[in-house]
Amino acid sequence: MPIIINLDVEMAKNKISLNELSERVGITPANLSILKTGKAKAIRFSTLEAICKILNCQPGDIMEWQDE
Repeated sequence: MPIIINLDVEMAKNKISLNELSERVGITPANLSILKTGKAKAIRFSTLEAICKILNCQPGDIMEWQDE
């Protein structure tokens, strides 16, 4: 898949753990892990908005497209 997820980079910049972020966003650590590893098939805009708000970033900081 040419969509690359850089959630781990943004989490490291903000020094926030997976468990803390999942608690603050309101999703399970397992679902956040699926997103972080790039295995998610979709993301709700409300979830993306919450992640961006907590990490103080833009959606493009978390996701990028790369040509195969």
